[in-house]
This record gives sequence, C-alpha cells and structure tokens, in this order.
Amino acid sequence: MLVNLLVAEIGSTTTVMNAFGSFDSCPKFLGQGQAPTTVNEEDVNIGLRNAIEDLKRNLNSDDIEYDELIATSSAAGGLKMTVHGLVYDMTVRAAKEAALGAGANIKMITSGKLRKSDIRKIIDIKPNIILIAGGVDYGERETALHNSEMIAEAGINAPVIYAGNIENREDVKDIFEDKGIELYIVDNVYPRIDELNIEPTRAVIQNVFEKHIIHAPGMEKIREMVTGNIMPTPGAVMEASKLLYEDIGDLVTIDVGGATTDIHSVTDESEEISRILLSPEPKAKRTVEGDLGVYVNMHNIVDLIGKEELEKELKISAEKLDNLINNHKPIPESDEEKEFVEALTLHATLTAIKRHCGHIRQIYGPGGKKTIAEGKDLTRTQYIIGTGGALTRLPKRVEILKQIAKNANDTELLPNTEATILIDNDYIMASLGVMSKKYPEMALRLLKNSLGFKEESK
Repeated sequence: MLVNLLVAEIGSTTTVMNAFGSFDSCPKFLGQGQAPTTVNEEDVNIGLRNAIEDLKRNLNSDDIEYDELIATSSAAGGLKMTVHGLVYDMTVRAAKEAALGAGANIKMITSGKLRKSDIRKIIDIKPNIILIAGGVDYGERETALHNSEMIAEAGINAPVIYAGNIENREDVKDIFEDKGIELYIVDNVYPRIDELNIEPTRAVIQNVFEKHIIHAPGMEKIREMVTGNIMPTPGAVMEASKLLYEDIGDLVTIDVGGATTDIHSVTDESEEISRILLSPEPKAKRTVEGDLGVYVNMHNIVDLIGKEELEKELKISAEKLDNLINNHKPIPESDEEKEFVEALTLHATLTAIKRHCGHIRQIYGPGGKKTIAEGKDLTRTQYIIGTGGALTRLPKRVEILKQIAKNANDTELLPNTEATILIDNDYIMASLGVMSKKYPEMALRLLKNSLGFKEESK
C-alpha cells in the first residue's frame, strides 16, 4: 500500500503512527498504528517500525510504502529548557511564553543576575536549550551580559538563544563565540514596555530542537527513517491551533495526558477587558500543568479532589475506590475504570483552565476602588477543542468540556456557555501541526474533518 505521508508521534511511553493519502485529490486520514516507544532500548526506530507494523495490521496491508515521514517527539523528557531574564513580570514572562508556545518543558526560570547555585542547577538539568532575555531595547544591559558570561564560563553543553536588549548583541556574540558555544540571536521578546514579540523566538526554538533532537537516547538514529520536520509534540498542537484560529476564530485546545495537562489558547481579549488589562498577553498562549496527569500523576488529582469527595462523585465505596487507584491502567477498560478516569479528567481540565485564564479583581488606591484584569482573557472563545487520549476517547468527553463554562465564577475570564465543543475524533491534531509546516491547506482540511466540520475551508 502506498501512502503519501506518515507522521510519527514519539511519546515517552507510546509511539503513534498516522497515515495520510490522496494528496493529489482530496487528502484523507487512512489509519493509525501504535507501539511502545523504545527509548530504553537506545533506538527509537524500533518503536517506529513496530508502530508501522501495527498500522499495516489496522489497514489490512502486507506492506506500506511512503513518500515522506515526519515526526513530533516528547520522548526523553521532550524539549527541556531553562529561561533567564531580568524582571519576572516583564522580560522573564515574555521569554517563558515564547518557550512554552514552542512546546518546551521549562525546568528552571530565573529573574535578575544568576548566582553560582543557579549555574549548578542548570548543569544538573542538562537542558536542550538555554534562553537568555533581559532589558527592553536600549534599556538595562548589565543583567543579560552577566548571565551570558556566567553560562559561558560554566561550559554548559547546550545551544543558547539570546532574545534580549538589542544593544547587547555584539557583546553576547563575543562571549559565546570565545567559548565555542552555539548561539542564536533573535529579536527581543520584550522590545518595549507592554509589548510582547515572542513569535520569532518560538520559531528559532523549534528549529534548534529539530537540529538537536539526537540528544534523546537513540534519537541519533531517527534520521534513518524521518525524511522531514521533527517538532516538539506540544509545539505541534499549538501550530495546529494557530492554523485553525485563522479559519474559524478564537479557540482553546485542551490536551489532558497521562503526565500533564496542556492548555493552548489562541484568542484576542475583548474590548472591555483590553481597557482594564494590567499587562499584555500573547494571542497564542500555552500553559502546561506538570502535576495534572491522569496516569503518571493520577495520585496528585486524587489528592486534589479528596478520596471522600471522589467516592461521592463516583457513588462507590472506599474499598472500590482504593482498588481502582491501586490497579490503575494507562488505558481504562471496564466501565468503572472509564468513570474513574473521567472524574480525573474533569478535575484536571477545570483546574488547568482556571490556572490558564485571567481574573478580574479590585484594587484600592488614592482615587478609590478600581477594577483591573490580569492574565489571559478567554471570554471571546468560540470553540473549545478536546485532543489527547482522554478527551478523544472517553465516553463523557463532551460533557467534561461543557463543565468549563458551568464552573466559571464572576471573576474568572473563562469561555461562556455559547462556546462550541469540538473533539479531535481521529486524534491527529499534533500530527497535523507538524504537517502544516509544509502542507498547511491539507492539514487544515484534515483537522476540520477530524473536528466534525463538513464545509470547505475559507
């Protein structure tokens, strides 16, 4: 069987292989195969080939030939980054938004001048990329230069991206070139007060990740099979969300996974909120909640809910709940197991999106009480999209997403009940994000098909 494109999603535990064809007429999603990721065997190609074998079985084909193979990856911890800026609420936050939007797993954030203890932590983390920011253009210079010198002197074996004060570029270049450290200089993420400029940095982060993907065990062999782009999986979901936003409008994508819950919002704030917003927010924003996962971090969610409350919600005994917890599987099978995971998914979703969204609050000053807004405004959201294993496969996935608006209070800038719920039924959103780098129109059509849209793209 000949397919035009295979897209591999190489996760920490599972590798999924999606097949797409009919590129010369009407692009189609042909099928999916999966297999355990073989990072521990020091060759992820084993997992790739096994996923292709599973795909063959699912397509009832003795052989699969393909024109191209591209991939997303979160194996071996995904894209690990550390971020270092000047003031947390300004340049540090801008750099953090750029890194998260690119699909990074941020392991450390610092503001101000680095200390020796900070350098020791960076060395222990072994980041894939280090991002240095600091100072608006033609503003403060010393902190970013100090941090560059500290990192260069430490001899940390990771590429560095500098996205700070434009006046520092030549000095930063000299600092890292003298030590033979790979350096990328990008436009300032915070060029002026209350102005974010994070897209150039996001693009460079993804390019550097692709170049250095071989740092994961066995990933040095991935180019034996992959012929095109490789992206961090969360970054690919963001790319798909941004592509869809251009066609259908303001949206929020929710991905509840085994280890984390990611929220991707691509929205503009309302005029009302814009007038009282304390500091700027990016149009495309990602947050990742590392404590909210329905498998690896299941116990965190159970503790968050409380066992007694969970027993009431599920209408089961303490003994039965303990049995579900102690025998928890990555993929639920029985009705009781599915109901348990649905409860975990509901609380992960609500907690994550409440952390992601902004809030309205009152402050008091010399002129009296004043209403301000902080954080991301989601009130204009037209579509709430569910992707990932839990929100594409659980029976109550739509009901879970409907609870977002029902659980909003007056101070939370959450979507309202008019937002339409969409499900990534084919579970291909990440694959289409990386596909969109070369085939944006085809990726959009396939994504809208997966979400249940029947009309043609604009």
